[in-house]
Amino acid sequence: MKKLTCTLLGLSLTAAGAVSAKDKPLDLGIIDVVGVTPLQSSQVAASKIPANIQTVSSEQLEKAQSITLADYINRYLGSVHVNEAQNNPLQPDISYRGFVASPLLGLPQGLSTYVNGVRFNEPFGDTVNWDLIPQGAIDSMALYPGSNPVYGLNSLGGAISIKTKTGFSAPKHEIEAYGGSWGRHSEELSSGWNNGTWGYFLDLHHFEEDGWRDFSPTKADQAFGTLSWRGDKGSLDLTLGGNDNNMRGNGAAPIQLQQQDRAAVFTHPDQTVTRMFFSELAGSYDLADDIEVSGNAYFRQNRIRTFNGDNSNYDDCTLPGNAGLLCQHPGVDEQVVTDINGLNVDAVDGVKGATNNSSQTNMRSRGGTLQTAFAPDLFKHKNNLTVGTSYDYAEAHFGSDTELGSLTNTRGTTQSGVLVDESRVRLHTNTSTVGVFLTDSFSITDDLTATIAGRYNYSHINMEDKYIKDPLKTLDGSHTFDRLNPSAGLTYQIRDNLNVYGSYSESARAPTPMELSCADPTAPCKLPNSFVADPPLEQVVAKTWEGGFRGDLDELLGKGDLKWNLGYFNTINHNDIIFRRDAASGLISQGYFSNVGKTRRYGIEAGTTVNYPQLFSGIDDWHLSTNYTYLNARFLDGFDIQNPLDTTQAMAVTKGNRIPGIPEHIYKANVSVDLWQRVSLGIDGIYSGNKYFRGDEANSTAPLAGYWLFNAKAEYKVTKNFAVFGKVDNIFDKNYNSFGVYGQANEILPGFDDRRFVAPGAPRAGWIGVRLTM
Repeated sequence: MKKLTCTLLGLSLTAAGAVSAKDKPLDLGIIDVVGVTPLQSSQVAASKIPANIQTVSSEQLEKAQSITLADYINRYLGSVHVNEAQNNPLQPDISYRGFVASPLLGLPQGLSTYVNGVRFNEPFGDTVNWDLIPQGAIDSMALYPGSNPVYGLNSLGGAISIKTKTGFSAPKHEIEAYGGSWGRHSEELSSGWNNGTWGYFLDLHHFEEDGWRDFSPTKADQAFGTLSWRGDKGSLDLTLGGNDNNMRGNGAAPIQLQQQDRAAVFTHPDQTVTRMFFSELAGSYDLADDIEVSGNAYFRQNRIRTFNGDNSNYDDCTLPGNAGLLCQHPGVDEQVVTDINGLNVDAVDGVKGATNNSSQTNMRSRGGTLQTAFAPDLFKHKNNLTVGTSYDYAEAHFGSDTELGSLTNTRGTTQSGVLVDESRVRLHTNTSTVGVFLTDSFSITDDLTATIAGRYNYSHINMEDKYIKDPLKTLDGSHTFDRLNPSAGLTYQIRDNLNVYGSYSESARAPTPMELSCADPTAPCKLPNSFVADPPLEQVVAKTWEGGFRGDLDELLGKGDLKWNLGYFNTINHNDIIFRRDAASGLISQGYFSNVGKTRRYGIEAGTTVNYPQLFSGIDDWHLSTNYTYLNARFLDGFDIQNPLDTTQAMAVTKGNRIPGIPEHIYKANVSVDLWQRVSLGIDGIYSGNKYFRGDEANSTAPLAGYWLFNAKAEYKVTKNFAVFGKVDNIFDKNYNSFGVYGQANEILPGFDDRRFVAPGAPRAGWIGVRLTM
């Protein structure tokens, strides 16, 4: 493969670790240059970065036939695994080194995400919605490991930086369509063009499926486009995007129900609707041959609506004075349920047996980043310095309700129109965040490079309760968090084909408005409903040591290339935040967010990539990659949790208990061959080790078993412009479960007394499609 070369004037610089700053199309083989800030306009040779950065190109995404970027990350990148908690292909929980980027409120998010330098973590809960951007609009992605301070808040375990296409990076027109199992079909149109000065890119995508589980249809409509200008010294890009997605993922089911029917769901519906509008103006200008100023300004709006049909914790009152009424905790401590008008609720059939938990989160964000990159020599040594500042302001209007209902024969829910007063939430928040950052790579010698970086973050959160029931327990609050996070590292080129690196870094995550709204152990809440109090939480601080070796064995292969890496990482979170189920309530879905002291994630990463042309003859080109990760994630301090097998009892988490939901061993391998440069065949395999059920932080029960999963794909280029492709997922039809949690099923399904709930993996399925390129 061809090596990429460039200068900081960059007609071939990579953005997000894989894309040209001036948008020149690249055939990504060996990545020599990577971006070092969210804007990606300043680049440094990858061998001089004290970390193992993983990159993805648009060509790799297309060849893999992945549904989304998250799907590709799960199959091919090291130290990544997926929990299919929602059982929806557009809503995965991506976990990297034990840190999560998930669309689910309540998970301890630990990865920052950027699109064209704009932060894409949602301002209310730091969640990441993977369904917002069509895969065909992505030009590249880079996964940065460690507690990278330059990428700002929430970069505890790493950062994901995405760059979208322009008419200069993707000057072609393409139509792609495929269909197959579960009624899934996808149609995507992309078009890019430029005349050397002006260019445009547009991507329109429609995705729809019935889903393999009962009552789980999904439909997504996405649009993304960029208008670009290129001059001799500068560039401008105006990017607009939007989506209208309606997704149903009915989550984990009782393990006893799954044993009867893997497609069955416990209760339904579980619906999420996202509607985003995104706009950004980004530009750069070369003040001199070795000085570049770049910046962006953006406005982003996302409206998220959820509707979750569930079982009910309410039943007939038992005390004589409450006869005929509906109560919570029937018995000695029973409380009569009142509606939002202050009226007692009668215990009629239409309000017993089910609840509909709904929420609506309207978020608007605006801000920008300005940075300057300096590349002149310092004391006759090569030096790359970037300084910058960013400002982000976000408003979130959150509302949630619990509506009473009853269950249908299929465990769906009916609607009564009666809303529970206790569960109503109307919360307005605004968050202001200022960041000032610096990163500098100084070549002490031609082989030895020192890198220092740091970022100061200041974040202020205001919260206003718009539905006050108890003046002593309102959500009103004002919180300020600030911290200077440093990092430093060294790289040394031992030989032309052997590099060693090491670094130390720190990053912080401020508690989100969602966590601050549910942090009182004396007044637990139900996620994502019933926020009732607002005590303070400490910000989470992650401190990471990592180091390793990387190199190539190209001389050994002769005409091919072999790249390898071997590294160690150790991250300790201080004042980590988790959701603790409340034993006093006796409810498995009720709890509060709390700082629980230190947690640690450490391990070993090893990977190889081999490309060998014409291995057996003149017609076959072979490609192989493997990644293995040993990941040890444990609590370092003790605390109490709810006993998952007896919700009225507390039990102790002790030092050394494994963090639930994280496997100790992750292995990935894929092999493919190109024949006559027209036919491509490939197979990939994933092993994910055992993991403890969420809710079993004390490791008191047996973990969820690990599993192997294999997939295959093929493509035939009929002509230069027309291709037919297809894939089969789970080719051995493996019954596996990627996620486990504790719940209670016997109130709805008599005799189902096993509290384990699991998210079953999809069975064997296949799709075929066509692609026309002009």
